[in-house]
Amino acid sequence: MIQPHSRRAGIAVALTLACAASVGAQAPASTTRAAPVFVNGMAQVVPPFADSSRWIRQNLWVETDFDSDRDGRNDRLHVGVTRPRQTESEGLKVPVVYGSSPYYAGVARSFAFWNVRQELGEPSPQRGAMLGPPHDSTRTRISNDLVRTWVPRGFAVVHSDAPGTGRSQGCVTIGDTPERTAMKFVVDWLNGRARGYTTPNGTQQVTATSWSTGKVGMIGTSYEGTLPLAAATTGVAGLEVVVPVSANTSYYHYYRSNGLVRSPGGYLGEDVDVLYDFVASGPPATRAACDRIVKGGLFAAGQDRATGDFNDFWASRELLPHLKNIRAAVLLAHGLNDFNVMPSHTVRIYEEMKARGLPVSMYLHQGGHGGDPPFEMVNRWFTHYLYDVDNGVRRDPPVWIVSSTAARTAAKARARAMPAPVPFASFPVPGSAPVVLYPAGDGNGIAPLALRPSRGLDSILDDASVSGSASAVAPRSAHRLLFATASLADSLRISGTPRVTVRVAVDRPAANLSVWLVTLPYDSAEIGAAGREGVVTRGWADIQNHASLARGGIYESTRRGEPLVPGRFYDLTFDLEPDDQVIPAGSRLGIMIMSSDPEFTLSPRPGTRLTVDFAGTSFSIPVVGGNAALMRAGGVRRDR
Repeated sequence: MIQPHSRRAGIAVALTLACAASVGAQAPASTTRAAPVFVNGMAQVVPPFADSSRWIRQNLWVETDFDSDRDGRNDRLHVGVTRPRQTESEGLKVPVVYGSSPYYAGVARSFAFWNVRQELGEPSPQRGAMLGPPHDSTRTRISNDLVRTWVPRGFAVVHSDAPGTGRSQGCVTIGDTPERTAMKFVVDWLNGRARGYTTPNGTQQVTATSWSTGKVGMIGTSYEGTLPLAAATTGVAGLEVVVPVSANTSYYHYYRSNGLVRSPGGYLGEDVDVLYDFVASGPPATRAACDRIVKGGLFAAGQDRATGDFNDFWASRELLPHLKNIRAAVLLAHGLNDFNVMPSHTVRIYEEMKARGLPVSMYLHQGGHGGDPPFEMVNRWFTHYLYDVDNGVRRDPPVWIVSSTAARTAAKARARAMPAPVPFASFPVPGSAPVVLYPAGDGNGIAPLALRPSRGLDSILDDASVSGSASAVAPRSAHRLLFATASLADSLRISGTPRVTVRVAVDRPAANLSVWLVTLPYDSAEIGAAGREGVVTRGWADIQNHASLARGGIYESTRRGEPLVPGRFYDLTFDLEPDDQVIPAGSRLGIMIMSSDPEFTLSPRPGTRLTVDFAGTSFSIPVVGGNAALMRAGGVRRDR
C-alpha cells in the first residue's frame, strides 16, 4: 500500500520581526508590518505569522476540465487554504506550499487482498469486498499537515482532496490522466487562470490573486509524493519546485516486475483495484458510478493478473513519458531499504531528468519507506524557488547519500535521527564500475563466485512455503542456489543497480524467478533496518517474458509472454533494485537464485523444477573501485 503518511519535520526555529510592506520593499518608518525573513538562505519563523488564531482559512472548490464520473459536468476539487492574516490586513502576497492526497478524507475500514495462492497464468480467485472509507459531506478542514511548518515562515499552505476522495468530485483513477492533471487546476487558480467556487455546485466565485504570488511548491510522501511529481509533468506555469518523497512513478513497477505479478512489500496480494477501494471516499452515489466506470470497467479489463504483462492500461499510469514537460525544479528523496515503493521509482526519474538536462537533485537515505530530506535542505529549496533568494541551491551537488556505515553506527547507538547525507556528483557515485561475477560449484550449498565463466548445471525446487530468509540462512537447501564471495578482508562499497543474466529451463509452462543480493552471515532480523545485514537488494522476473528481457533496464515491453517449453533453456537479463551500501569487512557478498518469493510473488503449488546453466549465467555488481577493489578486499581468488 502506498501508505498514508504524516510528516514530522524537525524544525530549527528562529524568531524575528521585519519592517517591510512586502518582499524587497521598504515601508515608511512609521509603519511596522510583518514580512518574510531569511537567515543563511532559509525562511525563518516570524512571530506575527505564527499566531494561528489569526490565520485565514478558506474552503472552496476549483473546477477542472475533465468529467471522470461522466455526470455531464466538469469535476471540481475540494481545496483548503491556510494563510497569514497579513495577506488580508496588510496586502501581503505570499507563495504557496501545496499538498494533495487521496488520504486526507480517510481510508478503508477493512482490507480484502487478492489470494496469492494460485497457479501461474490462471485466473485469480475472486477477491472479497472491502468496507470502504466513510464519507463526510460536511467536512471543511482538509488537512493540518504542513501549516505549522510553513505558514509561520511566510507561506500560504493549500491542500486538495484527489478526485473521487473526500468532497472532491469525480472518480478515483489511480494514476490515470484525471489524477495526474488535477493539481494543475489548483496551481492555475492560484495564478488566476482557473475558476474557484465557494460551493461544490454553485456559481459564486472566489479568487486567490490578491494574496498569492503565483509561485507554488509541492511536497509529500508515498502517494502524497507521487502527486507533486505528477503535477510537475503537466508543465503548469507557477509550479516552481516539487519534493517527491518515496514517490510511486509507475503503477506497473509498483504492482508488477519484469512481466511478473509482484506485490509491494508488506502488502501481499494488493493490486490497483485494492488501492482504489482503499481510497475511494467520495459521495456514495458517485462512488457507485465510479465503481462501474473505473473499477468494474477500466481496472477489470486492464490490470491483468493472469499474465502480469505490460499493456496500455499500465502505460497510462507511467510518469516517465511525461518528464519532458517538467518546468519545476525537482528534489527527489527515497529510502534505499524501501521495498514498498522501491528505490528504482526515484532513480529512474533522476536518471531521465539528468539525461534531459532538467533541474533535479536526489537524496537517498538508509531507511525504509518515507523519510524527507533534511529540513534545512527543503527550506533552502523552497526559499530559493518560491522567494527568489540566491542561497546557492542551484550550485549544490546533485546527489546526497546517507552512508550505510554512518546509519549502522547510528542504529547501534539507537539514534533517532538519520545521519547527515554526503554530497556526490552523481549516482552511482564516482568510481563505481560493474564487476561481473559467475557462479561456480554446488549452489544448493554455498558455492563460490568467480571472475571467469564456468560450466555446469544446478537445479532448485520451487516451494513458496519456504521464505527467502530461511533459504538464505540455511547452509544447504534444495529450494535455492547461493553463490558467495570469500569473507572480505576489507569493506566493499556497492553503488548503483545490479544486473543479472540467467539461463534457465523449467519443467512447467510458467515459473517465478527471484534473485536476492545478500550478505552472509545472514541476519533476517536486520532486514529493512538502517545499515542492516541480510538483504542488500532484490529483483523478480517472469521467465515467460524472456524475449523482452534481453538488456536489463526499465521494463515496459508490450510484447506478450509465452508459455515455456519444458526442458528448453531461456536467457533473460533484468535489474535488481538500486542501492548504495558498504559491505563491512568480515562479511561475504552472496547472490541467491530462487523461484517463488513468498513475500512478493504469487505462490503456485510446490514442485516446479528450475535448472540453471552456469555457462549463460552472470551477475554484474556495481562496485566502487571496480575489480581492483574486489580483489583488494579478497572477495574472489585471482585464479577463479
